[in-house]
Order: sequence, then structure tokens, then C-alpha cells
Amino acid sequence: MESVSVVPVKKAAMEHEEQCWEFQMPLHYPRYSKSDYESMPGWKLDCLLNEHGLPVAGSVEQKREFTIGAFLWSR
Repeated sequence: MESVSVVPVKKAAMEHEEQCWEFQMPLHYPRYSKSDYESMPGWKLDCLLNEHGLPVAGSVEQKREFTIGAFLWSR
């Protein structure tokens, strides 16, 4: 009998997923006001930062300050 190596489908799919991940810049730049960011819940800040490939480490206040600095400019 021949020896055959078998890779479980789930494991192969997970490896493929990890290897094929690429950052994709969102088509739309977030258009929130400073007051929107100040009242935005932590989970939404995480999602917004994740969508733009930005770090999501730190406290909610640190993320809020970072998000305001990254997406708002003085006009």
C-alpha cells in the first residue's frame, strides 16, 4: 500500500486565509465630526481603525485620541 499524506480541509483553508490576507484601503474616507468620534463606542473605534489598517491597541481614550488625530485636520 502507498503512503499518502492528507491535510485536513479546515487546516488547509486556514493556512490559505492567513497567506492571502492583504490590506485593502477602504474606498471611502470616514466623515465623522469630532463630536462623533468623542461619543463613538469603543467597538466602533476598533472597527474603524481595523478597516484602515491602523493599530487598535490601547485604552478607549487612547484609541479615540488617535482616531481624531488620524482622521481630522484643522481647516
